[in-house]
Amino acid sequence: MRSLRLTARSRLTLLCAALVLTTGALLSLFTYLLTRRSLGEHKIVMQYATAPGSAGPPPPLDPSELARQVRDDTLATLVRQEWIALAAVTLLAVLLGRLLAGRILRPIRTISATARRLSAENLSDRVPVSPARDELAALAETVNGMLDRIQRGIAERDRALEGQRLFTANAAHELRTPLATMRTAIDVTLDGAPDRAELLAMAEDVRAAADRGHRTLDGLFALAHSQAGLGETRAVDLATVTAGALAGAAAGLGAKRLTAHQDLRSAPLRGDPVLLERMTANLITNAVRHNHPGGRITVTTGQAADGGFLRVANTGPIVPAERVDRLLHPFVRGDDSRSTSDDGAGLGLSIVRAVVLAHHGRITATANPDGGLDIMIRFPAAPPSVAEG
Repeated sequence: MRSLRLTARSRLTLLCAALVLTTGALLSLFTYLLTRRSLGEHKIVMQYATAPGSAGPPPPLDPSELARQVRDDTLATLVRQEWIALAAVTLLAVLLGRLLAGRILRPIRTISATARRLSAENLSDRVPVSPARDELAALAETVNGMLDRIQRGIAERDRALEGQRLFTANAAHELRTPLATMRTAIDVTLDGAPDRAELLAMAEDVRAAADRGHRTLDGLFALAHSQAGLGETRAVDLATVTAGALAGAAAGLGAKRLTAHQDLRSAPLRGDPVLLERMTANLITNAVRHNHPGGRITVTTGQAADGGFLRVANTGPIVPAERVDRLLHPFVRGDDSRSTSDDGAGLGLSIVRAVVLAHHGRITATANPDGGLDIMIRFPAAPPSVAEG
């Protein structure tokens, strides 16, 4: 026989009624015993009154029998009244218990309703937390924390899948050009009887195309790694990382006779050191590569109220304002072309943007009126332990 399945509200109601019934029955039993004992200790005093003019002895009465009858009647009346009171109190306990059980379980029903509304595409709902710091409030906070972790996990998964999709699409698109260049060079050269000079020229063309494909793949791997999310994080100071990137770009600065103005103040944050080093190196390299001889670069790091920042401004060709945002996308250059030249793969700023987003930061690119770009990157404030370290 299948066991009777009761809801939590019904079980709580029955539990409350059982407690009241048991307590009332015990109280009634104690009252009965105490009343019985009290009646046994009292003596009955009988007084006889005769009508005027009547005479004769009083009726024969047994005092002990009379006392027993009075005691029995009193106890019987007490038992009846106790049963009535116990039934009324038990019924009231059932009604109040059901009402209180409903109010107690209301937050759980809210949690269940919120869970039913959630889906993989909509994880924004959260369970309201009661101001009272009780077990139900702790349960609501636990559920909200679990939903936050699930939402972050799905966001990381989507970012990884998007990174893989972009990597596949961009690799297929960009590798066509060097492969087509190598195929054309080989076909043209071998169409006839090439001499040594023509073979050497073909080899140079193939090498240049292979180098371009290698740079493109390196950039794509870095972009995919940035979009896949953070790996191991630790305390990093943007000033130290930027100083290293400037030291690595010293040759390029000297070749173009560029003047580097730097104001590197401490900017602690917690992040992936490898990605942050790649980000600053790409920013400095981009500022050097797209500059004119004798130009300048201004690099600033520091700590603001909302977190650390890195700013890189450079002179160079004039960039139309409507094309600035497109520079942060893969394979897009200042002339709005999706082709890359021999000096770069067109992925530098897109990698910078991916690293900034992976660290929950913000990037803003502005075209300078006299030419060049002004790029500002802001990161969230570091935890106290990182800032103190």
